[in-house]
Amino acid sequence: MLEPLATGTEEETQQVTAIISHMVRPGREAGYEEWLHGIATAAHKFKGHLGVNVIRPCDQAHPEYVAIVRFDQYSNLKTWIESDIRREWLERLQPLIEKPETIQTLTGLETWFTLPNKPMQARPPRYKMALVTWLGVFLTLSILNRLLVPLLSEFPILLNQLISTGLTVVLLTYLVMPRLTQLFRKWLYPIP
Repeated sequence: MLEPLATGTEEETQQVTAIISHMVRPGREAGYEEWLHGIATAAHKFKGHLGVNVIRPCDQAHPEYVAIVRFDQYSNLKTWIESDIRREWLERLQPLIEKPETIQTLTGLETWFTLPNKPMQARPPRYKMALVTWLGVFLTLSILNRLLVPLLSEFPILLNQLISTGLTVVLLTYLVMPRLTQLFRKWLYPIP
């Protein structure tokens, strides 16, 4: 059976994923598993919850658990993250973990626009993300074309494009977009 189409603005209807990691204290794995089952059950009762996947540690020397929590829209995820019920579950968690949890939210291009220490901040308007991304792609391609054209001229065109686009994506993700986000942070995230 098909699910009904969501209505509302794109921001209201776009799925969002939170990636939450916990470093569990050695010997506390069984208690953590019990805690994880409880909090996942509690999250399931919240509006818009779409499921939880858990990546369990392979290395017992560094027992890091990663929970991938999906909601139908950002506002519902934020309601869950900031809820009193989740706060109560987090209080129960403290004796089981070595350091505070980390949370990262992902929905699309806005993953390039995450500011350090502000993972749950609302994303910038799409037109601002598009303009900064356009600037990032322009700068990256301009520099790469000058540097790579002489080096890749002997390669077949498809291999040339494969290398160029691969380098562009890597540079945008790890170097260019984080710096542009910092540079334009006051415009992207104006203080109300």
